[in-house]
Amino acid sequence: MARGSFLVQVRAQRPAASQPCLINITCFSPVAAGLRCTLANSAYNERELAFQYTDSGARLVFASEDGAAVVRATLKSLGLSESEADKRIIVMTNGLDWVGGPAAPIRPEVSKLVKVADLLKFGALREEEKFDGQLANETAYLCYSSGSSHYFIQINLSENSPRNITSVLDMVKPAFPQLDLKVDRLIGVLPFYHIYGAIKLLHFPFTCGAPVVIMARFDPVQFCANLDRYKITVALVVPPILVVLARHPAVDQYDISSLGRICSGAAPLGAALSQQVIDRLTPKRKGLPPMVIIQGYGLTETSPTTHLVLDKDAQRKVGSAGILLPNLEARLVVDGDGDGNIDAAEGERGEIWVRGPSIMKGYLNNPTATKDSITPDGWFKTGDIAYRDSDGYYFIVDRRKELIKYKGFQVPPAELESVLLTHPDIDDTAVIGVNSAREATELPRAYVVHARPDTVKTDAQKAAFAQSVVKWIEGKVARHKFLRGGVVLIDVIPKSAAGKILRRELRDRAKEELAGRDPADDVVKSKL
Repeated sequence: MARGSFLVQVRAQRPAASQPCLINITCFSPVAAGLRCTLANSAYNERELAFQYTDSGARLVFASEDGAAVVRATLKSLGLSESEADKRIIVMTNGLDWVGGPAAPIRPEVSKLVKVADLLKFGALREEEKFDGQLANETAYLCYSSGSSHYFIQINLSENSPRNITSVLDMVKPAFPQLDLKVDRLIGVLPFYHIYGAIKLLHFPFTCGAPVVIMARFDPVQFCANLDRYKITVALVVPPILVVLARHPAVDQYDISSLGRICSGAAPLGAALSQQVIDRLTPKRKGLPPMVIIQGYGLTETSPTTHLVLDKDAQRKVGSAGILLPNLEARLVVDGDGDGNIDAAEGERGEIWVRGPSIMKGYLNNPTATKDSITPDGWFKTGDIAYRDSDGYYFIVDRRKELIKYKGFQVPPAELESVLLTHPDIDDTAVIGVNSAREATELPRAYVVHARPDTVKTDAQKAAFAQSVVKWIEGKVARHKFLRGGVVLIDVIPKSAAGKILRRELRDRAKEELAGRDPADDVVKSKL
């Protein structure tokens, strides 16, 4: 199998008609040619994209017309000349006239770059890459993950093989309700650079022949309008979208009676929010069966789904992450930091360990993190704490990881801390996640020590500085990493004798500071 890698800068705001076609081509075709694919957030800036490009070992970048400028700047920052950089960029054009779709003018600045359509003129493979036998364990996708070490936080590239992907697709089928291809239509608003969207919207629909209506980005009004226009029956979402369905007036402005099933993943879904949506949408079903909301659980390292709530138990097990999918084994381990010899009893909490064919190969170029996460006998340590009831349903209650999950996206505190420490007026910092019940997600919140505390003595001065930091970091990181939980000035960051940040103390402090109010009240709301 070829060892080259390529990076796809997935553009979240491409025209709906072109996005699925181009992404399918740029993901499936190179993998069929034996290449490895890593998916990048189109919101990444030059620094973030350069890290992924280098870390993944990529040699080619598929970019949208809008994103080509960032890619050029990224490659230039890595020491490539303009001509060499342009050789490594393949543009996904807005127009689809080359496959019989609508045409669109090409931006002048990318006109000389190789286009996806040009690839068809360069010849054809004699045969597609085969993934038989051991070749099924070759790396196909390099997906970013938090890692599962109990001792430190870092971002790693998870090596997911063809066997991982085909296994999870087969395992989901028995648990996911069978679709009627004459009636059922899915709506896709999940970003394709996230493994949830990549597998469930680009891969899974092909296994059952279900049509998917792709939205370029999530907008509450447009979402409801598309439910009405295309008579959508199934929606794959993240919890913040359920917040919209529970409260937004657009829900009452369109006929969304066809929507009968919502599948939520990427972040925990609370029972209360789920019930609010059911209570609001079921009366709109006009005599059809009640609204069903099911939740799934999984991680990038598990490709991703390991658990899913069955339709028949959706109401009875509201709030559950589901039952274990076929061909997987799971344990709830009490002594996760030890040898893993103590399993939790029924109803007792323990760390979820999973073993089976969908577990990643490991973390790219990081044997230490791989060893910390996967035991010699193949158990993957998820870092999430759960209990299992008498019916085999799992309920996630906590996690060992320090990672913040903002609307399903992974936000590593250490990365934000490293960026904040480049601010000339910040001497020390620590970042935690604070829960927003209203937004149904965690929000990154920074505690900072001012380098010159004598200049920010009054409350007004502190507030002004905190707000300036919130604005400052928005020019340094992707949108999902913004400090929506606020910035708080503090005299000293609590640390252990070994220098480890005592985040639990900060979480307790945040609870006191936010008592009786939601952290989302203090920040400007932004769209998913």
